[in-house]
Amino acid sequence: MTHGMVRLWLRAEGLAVLAGSTWLYAQHEQSWGMLALLFLVPDLSFAGYLGGPRLGAIVYDCAHSYVLPLGSGMALAASGNADKLPFVLIWTAHIGFDRALGYGLKYPTGFGDTHLGPTGRARTPESSAAA
Repeated sequence: MTHGMVRLWLRAEGLAVLAGSTWLYAQHEQSWGMLALLFLVPDLSFAGYLGGPRLGAIVYDCAHSYVLPLGSGMALAASGNADKLPFVLIWTAHIGFDRALGYGLKYPTGFGDTHLGPTGRARTPESSAAA
């Protein structure tokens, strides 16, 4: 778990990714309605939690890690499909937004256990031990 300045820097990094992705999206002159419509699509990965916290963490982390959108962006650019890059920018903007709010990658112990620290209600040592 991170805390102090490291946590602050990681959240600032998320804000920078959100701002940069949104700025690049604007440079592609795409519809702001499309950004609004697709912005929360990565959160469909919450459905992985229907299979339990371990599967949920894996599915959520795949959708909320920069690895897949950056790899997809490189593949699109290399294959001559750069016109699809705005979708990747929406994806990275979403991840940056979540990180700026303190929602990090999940541990299989529960949805609120993230690499940025616990989310949701303040956890006490007793509630952490129960999770």
